[in-house]
Amino acid sequence: MTRITSRFVLLIATAAVAPLVIYGIVSVTSLRQGTQTSVRDGNLRVAGQVAEQIALYIDNNIRVLKSVAAELRGTQLQQWQRERILRDHVLDFPEFREISLLGTGGEVLATSRLGTARMNLPDPRSLSSDPYIAPMRLDDDFLPTTTLAVRLPQLDQSSGWIVGQLSLEELWRVIDRIRVGNRGYALIVGEDGRLIADGAPDEKRMIANPEPHVVTAELTFAAELRQNAETPRVREYKDRNGVSMLGVAARATRPEWIVIVEQPTEEAYATARQFERQLTVAIGLALLGTVVLGYLWGRSFIRRIFALTRVTRSLAEGKFESRVAIKGRDEIRELGDAFNSMADRLVELQEDVRKQERQAMFGRIAAGLVHDLSHPIQNIGNSCKLIMKMSDDAEYRETFRRTVEREMVIVKRVLDDLRNIARPIPLERFAVDVNRTVGDAVEAMQAHAETAGLTLRAELSSDPVFMDGDVFALGRVYRNLILNAIQATAPGGLVVIATEGTRDRVQVKVYDTGCGIAADRLSAIFEDFVTTKRRGLGLGLAISKKIVEQLGGHITVASEVGKGTTFVIEFPRTEARPIALVAG
Repeated sequence: MTRITSRFVLLIATAAVAPLVIYGIVSVTSLRQGTQTSVRDGNLRVAGQVAEQIALYIDNNIRVLKSVAAELRGTQLQQWQRERILRDHVLDFPEFREISLLGTGGEVLATSRLGTARMNLPDPRSLSSDPYIAPMRLDDDFLPTTTLAVRLPQLDQSSGWIVGQLSLEELWRVIDRIRVGNRGYALIVGEDGRLIADGAPDEKRMIANPEPHVVTAELTFAAELRQNAETPRVREYKDRNGVSMLGVAARATRPEWIVIVEQPTEEAYATARQFERQLTVAIGLALLGTVVLGYLWGRSFIRRIFALTRVTRSLAEGKFESRVAIKGRDEIRELGDAFNSMADRLVELQEDVRKQERQAMFGRIAAGLVHDLSHPIQNIGNSCKLIMKMSDDAEYRETFRRTVEREMVIVKRVLDDLRNIARPIPLERFAVDVNRTVGDAVEAMQAHAETAGLTLRAELSSDPVFMDGDVFALGRVYRNLILNAIQATAPGGLVVIATEGTRDRVQVKVYDTGCGIAADRLSAIFEDFVTTKRRGLGLGLAISKKIVEQLGGHITVASEVGKGTTFVIEFPRTEARPIALVAG
C-alpha cells in the first residue's frame, strides 16, 4: 500500500508539482536578480548624481575665478583696485578662503589677504591644463581644501594666474547628507588615490590617508576603475571590519574624482531576500498543499484497489467466502462487481472440481481394489469349492491352508496400504546394515526378475555402511522400487540396486533400462493414487516416500523416456552397528 501511494504521490509530483517547483525556482531566481539589479541601478544613480554635483560645484567656483580674471584683465587698474576686486569676491563667495593674482614666475601681484599671501604657483608641469585643480589637502584646522588656478592672459603684456584656495567643507556636508538605506554612505576618492570625503562616521579618520599604509577595498576599487575604464562599476567586497558591502562607482567629469556609494549587502538585498523568503514560503505551502491533497485523494482512490487486493489474497488463502464492497459509479466499482461474480463462479467451479476429483478418486480406488482383491478372493473362492469336494484329502487341505493364508496376506497388505496413507506408518529404529537389507531384497525379488526375463543385479559398497532404520520398512521400500523397475523394463533389460557410503550419508540407487517416465508426469509420481500403470491403487511410491522421510532421508527420481529411470535414496549415516554384529 505504501509503495503504490508513494508512486502515486511521485506521479503527482512529476505531473503537477515539478512544473510548480521549476516555476518557483525561476521566479525566485528572477526576483533575486531583478531586485538586485534594481538596487544596484538605484545606487548607481545616487553615485552619478553625487558626481554631477561635485562637477557642478567645481565648475561654479572655476567660473567665479574666471569672472575675477575678466575684471583684472585690464592694465589700467591700480594695485589697490586689484586687491579690492579680490577681497570683494572672497566676501561674496565665502567658500574661497583666499584669491591671489600671481605672475608667470609665481610672484604675488595681488591678494585678498590683508597680510602676506599664502598661495603659491602650482607645479609648472601641472599647468598644462586650464583650469588647474590641485589634489585635496587638509589645512591647519584639518578641513579639506584644494587649489584652483585659472590662466589670466595678457596681463602687463604677459600671462599670469588667478589662484584660489577653495574650501571643500561644504562638499563634506553634501557627502554626509547622502544616505542609502540606514547604513549606506557615499565617499570620494581623489586622483592621487586618497580618500577625500566619507559619509560613514567611523571612516572619517581615513580621509587624506592619515594612515598611508592602510589600503582598503574601496581605494583598490577606485584605483582599478581609474586605470581601466572597462572595469565593472558594481562590486561586492568586504570592508576593513569584514562586513560584506555592495559598492557602486561613478566618475566625476572635473576633477577626475571617483564617487563610491557603498551599502552592506545584508541591507541592500534585505527587501529582495524578504520577497524571496515570502515567495519561497508561498511556493512551499502551495507544494505542500498539492502533495497533501494529492496524497489524500490518491489514498481514497487507491483504497478501493487495496480492497480488491485483500480479497484476492483471501481467495488465494482458500477463504472463498470473501467478497469486496466498493462504492462509487466508476470503472473500479465495475471491476469490484466483476470480481465478486468471478469469486462466485470460482466457488461453483471448485465445488464441481471437488466432486469430479472425488468421483475419479473413488473410481480409481474401486478399480484398484477390484484389481488387487479380485485375484486373491477368486483364489480363495475356488479353493473353497474344491475343499468341499476334496475335504478328505489331507494333502489338499494343507494346500488349501497355504493358499488361503497367502491370499489373505495380499488382502491385508492392500488394506494396510489404504490405512497407512491416512496416518504415519509405525516404525522402529535400530542400526541396520544397508548392504545386507539391499541384498535380501534382491534375493527376494530374483524370482520376479527371472519370470520377467531380465537381469536383477546388486552392486554393494565395498565398505560396510550402516544407518538407523526399520528393516521391514526398508525392505518394503526396496521391493516396491525393484518391482516397479521390473514392470517397466522389457525382457532382456537390466535392473540394478546399488549402495554407496560417504562421510555422513548413505545412498541407495535403483536404476533400470526400461521405458522411462514422461517429464510431465515425473513430478507427481510420489502423490497418492498416482500410477503410471494401467491397474493398481498407485500407493507404492507414495508409501515408499513416506517411509524414507520418516527415517530422516529423502528420495529423488530422474528419468528419460526410452532409456530408463533412476531412483536415489539418501539416509544419514551412523557409526553404530547392528546388535547381531556386535554380539558376533
